[in-house]
Amino acid sequence: MILKLIVAIVLIALLGSGATRWQAARNEALAIAENPPAGDFLTVNGARVHYVMAGDGPDIVLIHGASGSVNDFTYSMLGRLDGRFRVTIFDRPGFGYSDRIAEGASIAQQADHLAAAAAALGIEQPIVLGQSYGGAVALAWALARPGEQAGLVLVSAASNPWSTGIGAYYTVLSSAAGRALLVPLLTAWVPDALVDATMREIFKPDPVPEGYIEHFGPRLSLRRSALRENALERRDLLDEIEAQVGRYPEIAVPAEILHGTADTIVSAQVHSVPLADQLQDANLTLLPGVGHMSHHAAEDEVVAAIDRLARRAGLR
Repeated sequence: MILKLIVAIVLIALLGSGATRWQAARNEALAIAENPPAGDFLTVNGARVHYVMAGDGPDIVLIHGASGSVNDFTYSMLGRLDGRFRVTIFDRPGFGYSDRIAEGASIAQQADHLAAAAAALGIEQPIVLGQSYGGAVALAWALARPGEQAGLVLVSAASNPWSTGIGAYYTVLSSAAGRALLVPLLTAWVPDALVDATMREIFKPDPVPEGYIEHFGPRLSLRRSALRENALERRDLLDEIEAQVGRYPEIAVPAEILHGTADTIVSAQVHSVPLADQLQDANLTLLPGVGHMSHHAAEDEVVAAIDRLARRAGLR
């Protein structure tokens, strides 16, 4: 009797696992079909990099945040800039349609990879804009390759150590068991209603712009490979920031820092307020009542800061 029960449990688990793998693969295929690559590809050190390039003028490189893709910036920011700049947007390694370069690539590894991709495209002395996690990558780029940027625009950027940890969700998801067992379940079975609610939470207290969710394609970020990469990035980010924060005074290029005061994901007081004092030549703009996605909720202010930096850097 006990043996029959064990066999039954194993069979149910195998059937459930097979159904989950099938549904996860189906959702991934649908996400790709509904959100095909928006740009072009180049290969850097054997890894494909997906990018969008448009416009003419001084170069600006845009680096998206956690679980993002080029689609975050092609929604509206690209159209605001490509009349005055040559805009290049990269999918960070392991996200969108860019290949992974390592398991949980560090911000330093990502910065080096994106800098190499920019060089391969003939981009020289760009303004580098990083949003959220992308801001940490932009800072790592400036530290690793001093003098190669015209300046930095840091939007809701993770830049300084925090004391609240990464939370239970990412603690579990970044574990070996979480990556093996929980990730496929999320890819397969998370309902659209929860996806939409999560997007609203990321933008909170600001509304999600009309049509943004459809344009962004959040299920691209729910693919198993992207979920695992994001979990490992979140797990390691604090240690990586602690390792570089003491070097911020070395960054000599001008910087524009923008941060919403109502951002509950990356706190302005913890990150951007001290960063303004840590950099040699930084201008801080706090955006009252604005949340984490300030490049959408306060797009005019971000565009104005980019133009201001271009003048400060002698590009205008």
